[in-house]
Amino acid sequence: MRTLRRSVQEYARGVAGGLLFSLPLLYTMEVWWAGFTAHPLRLAVYVAATFVLLLGYNQFAGLRRDTCFEEVVIDSVEEMGLGLLLATLVLWLLGRVTMEMPATEAVGKIVIEAMTVAIGVSVGTAQLGGDDDKDSGVGGDKGGGSSRTRDAHHFGAQLVLALCGAVLFAANVAPTEEIVMIAVEISAWRLLGLSALSLALAALILYYSEFAGAQKYVRFDSHHDVAVGTVITYAVALAASATILWFFGRFDGQAPVTWLAQTVVLGVAATLGASAGRLLLQ
Repeated sequence: MRTLRRSVQEYARGVAGGLLFSLPLLYTMEVWWAGFTAHPLRLAVYVAATFVLLLGYNQFAGLRRDTCFEEVVIDSVEEMGLGLLLATLVLWLLGRVTMEMPATEAVGKIVIEAMTVAIGVSVGTAQLGGDDDKDSGVGGDKGGGSSRTRDAHHFGAQLVLALCGAVLFAANVAPTEEIVMIAVEISAWRLLGLSALSLALAALILYYSEFAGAQKYVRFDSHHDVAVGTVITYAVALAASATILWFFGRFDGQAPVTWLAQTVVLGVAATLGASAGRLLLQ
């Protein structure tokens, strides 16, 4: 029987995995267009095929491989639902789904994107968890003399790894026209929503989801540590985003407000990379 805490951690890893594996597609114009043009029958077949795939994965490689088929079905339904919710949220924040849009267009876009997100949710839940039997000292070293030096080196190493992860992930999206298009069209309150989403994802991955490597590599003594670590990770992600966008010439001929908007839009992807990079790239 899963405890509430364990269930929340699994959902959190599912959110992280769903976005890690599918975010580039959520930024892709061709996928938006496919959702707009797809026939309802094809969408239904796509949903059914994805559900069968989730059933197979959860049965043979999922988090609870020794469970009954009924629980496999429940897990698959939950992952499908979480995929739909995540796809709807991100597409709405990016301005790709609006209240003024025809329902058929909105549903098509959401369904096309959500199926990939759902698979990412399943994989993330099963494969990105930490080992509860190892590295239980989340709060850092409690030894004597050299702990301060080790913490300083640890902090510097984490910054470098966060930057590597941010660049690795954001560079897949930065050269595309979609970033500029979204930034030009997006409203200020949607930008604030994207910033809030980025900060929430960083905190979720690093501190609250039992993500692989979190207990070993992330210090968590107090809520102050969570706030500082989250803000620093987001700052690294924004710096990486701005640098990559500048390198690809995305700031050329654009107003400073558009520079900022592009940086925040790309910052969601960079934050995912920075957070996961701190834990997985070592």
